[in-house]
Amino acid sequence: MDNLPPMDLMRSEKMSFVQLIIPVESAHRAVSYLGELGLLQFRDLNADKSPFQRMFVNQVKRCAEMSRKLRFFKDQISKAGLLSSVRPVTQPDVELEELEAGSFLVSSGTHAVSERELDENVYSNDDYVDTASLLEQEMRPGISGQSGLRFISGIISKSKVLRFERMLFRAMRGNMLFNQAPADEEIMDPISSEMVEKTVFVVFFSGEQAKSKILKICEAFGASFYPVPEDITKQRQITREVSSRLDELEVTLDAGIRHRNKALASIGVHLVKWISMVRREKAVYDTLSMLNFDVTKKCLVGEGWCPIFAKAQLQAALQRATFDSNSQVGIIYHVMDAAESPPTYFRTNKFTNAFQEIVDAYGVARYQESNPSVYTVITFPFLFAVMFGDWGHGICLLLGALVLIARESKLGTQKLGSFMEMLYGGRYVLLLMSLFSIYCGLIYNEFFSVPYHIFGLSAYKCRDTTCSEAKTTGLVKYQDPYAFGVDPSWRGSRSELPFLNSLKMKMSILLGVAQMNMGIILSYFNARFFGSSLDIRYQFVPQIIFLNSLFGYLSLLIIIKWCTGSQADLYHVMIYMFLSPTEDLGENQLFWGQRPLQIILLLLAMIAVPWMLFPKPFILKRLHTERFQGRTYGILATSETDLEVEPDSARHYDEDFNFSEVFVHQMIHSIEFVLGAVSNTASYLRLWALSLAHSELSTVFYEKVLLLAWGYDNLVIRLVGLAMFAFATAFILLMMETLSAFLHALRLHWVEFQNKFYHGDGYKFRPFSFATLTEDED
Repeated sequence: MDNLPPMDLMRSEKMSFVQLIIPVESAHRAVSYLGELGLLQFRDLNADKSPFQRMFVNQVKRCAEMSRKLRFFKDQISKAGLLSSVRPVTQPDVELEELEAGSFLVSSGTHAVSERELDENVYSNDDYVDTASLLEQEMRPGISGQSGLRFISGIISKSKVLRFERMLFRAMRGNMLFNQAPADEEIMDPISSEMVEKTVFVVFFSGEQAKSKILKICEAFGASFYPVPEDITKQRQITREVSSRLDELEVTLDAGIRHRNKALASIGVHLVKWISMVRREKAVYDTLSMLNFDVTKKCLVGEGWCPIFAKAQLQAALQRATFDSNSQVGIIYHVMDAAESPPTYFRTNKFTNAFQEIVDAYGVARYQESNPSVYTVITFPFLFAVMFGDWGHGICLLLGALVLIARESKLGTQKLGSFMEMLYGGRYVLLLMSLFSIYCGLIYNEFFSVPYHIFGLSAYKCRDTTCSEAKTTGLVKYQDPYAFGVDPSWRGSRSELPFLNSLKMKMSILLGVAQMNMGIILSYFNARFFGSSLDIRYQFVPQIIFLNSLFGYLSLLIIIKWCTGSQADLYHVMIYMFLSPTEDLGENQLFWGQRPLQIILLLLAMIAVPWMLFPKPFILKRLHTERFQGRTYGILATSETDLEVEPDSARHYDEDFNFSEVFVHQMIHSIEFVLGAVSNTASYLRLWALSLAHSELSTVFYEKVLLLAWGYDNLVIRLVGLAMFAFATAFILLMMETLSAFLHALRLHWVEFQNKFYHGDGYKFRPFSFATLTEDED
């Protein structure tokens, strides 16, 4: 075993803890090059400081401000309906300081725009006296007085009219006249840029006090009011002036919009590049803020984790940073020892990454422990297919997986919704699930619940011509068994359900016991890798004995019964193996020597329980006592020697080793394994239950929907039945059943398989890398 070549996914990459001593003049370039490489995880040496107490806080603020400005430009481009260019720009790179100065926005000419505000004027009827005839003045007495009738006209949002009118009525106590009319066109709100409906209003009142109240209410409701003279001639003159001004404003706005769009288009060519540059700069300064600054030596000190294989690449990047920054002092790369556990790093590709994510969702592997994703690549889609076995449905899943894989280059660059993101990320998982579903479907001989004679003729035929159409009676076996999978004659027969029940239930137990044994065997390789002989002798050996003495023996009985065709009741055998181990088996005896073998296996299972429980805690206690015998005295504490940080001190181990805690932990682990052996084996029966449910549900849709509708001569009924069958197949069998089988396969791996050997209490290797930066980093 030691001579076998190492596997990338079997164990996590070996890590080293390094220290970097970087001169100040080359620090920025060094961190940038390390970000491009993406193989060093920096350790925050300023964790006790707030973000505002760090050294590069001002640079981080500058980058954040530039990100805000660029986001504003991006929003304006999207509002203007312009698409920012994503094509590579051949112009030279722009620095952060040049981008911050904003010189690219300064044009050669200046465009002065005069802005005028409309005065809030309230016109009375006084001017009308000068132009009205004497007869008209006599017909309208009192209009020249200050206490005469006056009015305010304006425009307000339609949604505020009712509240506006009610407020005016209450404030004026009914001493006013309010008239309104809807505006002809919708008007754009300058704040929200949305088209809103407006209403024109006129308020008639009398007195200066009433005027001030109305003006305040208009301001509170955001109403705009405009001067309207009573003279028809002046009204027409103002109308002409307003129309002329509107035309001028439209021309000005059009020119402004064209100029704005031209400026935004010129910005949009560079926007993606600028956003990426600012995001990278901010990430560099955030990383520099994690380093310590040595004032005396004018250098920055950083620490972090990196894979051992990346040592040469990191040193080359640091040397290049020193050369490019014209520094006279090189960057020191120093490997150190670390007390904490290293991070876990697996090198994955686009195929294995999804399976690794399935395992990491339960827990990240402890450093260098066995990685379950190596086996999950095959066992996960296979157990899914056991529950989803139908090669017709498998072909549908295969087509969907092939579409996602064929378009992965296009879909990988797009923003997808949560559901499509999940499907795209698991496209290779879906591919293997569909292939295994086709394989299991051929074994079950189900194509949308319909059997086919794919691998030859059935092994059964009618005894005589009277049963030519019958499937319940009269069938006899006349040739060798069906070549591959379930004989199609079982479908629709009286014994179909008992036969498939027995087959799938026993098959589920066999698969479950095999996978649980594999999990225990992996615990042996873990113990051997970490050099723990105690775990091999007092954990692996009793566990493998206990599991196979009971459920391994049950698996053996299932295989013998299949091979011999015996009618023995395995329930009776397993129950009375515990209740009456010495009783004669009678008709339930499958082979010679079965009863003494059962007694021996029962005794081994009973011995395995205390074997797991007692030896390991007492041996650990004895080893601890022998190691520190005669060293119970303490060491005098001085300013240079601290007992708590001495790794070989007696007090350190006295605090770490607690016999009662170790014994209780071992007792809980032993009880959990013993009870879990029973519950985990029973849990694998979900393979049988979901497979049977999927098959029967598919049969119901085929017989009670499609065939029932096809029995009518009416074309409409047939089309409706076909549509209902297609809908049920797509949304219930292909979506809901797929999700159900996926979740149950996930549970079998997380609980029943991984709990035998997998701790999952590590932490993931997260290097500083520009490739992992997203828009959230802004």
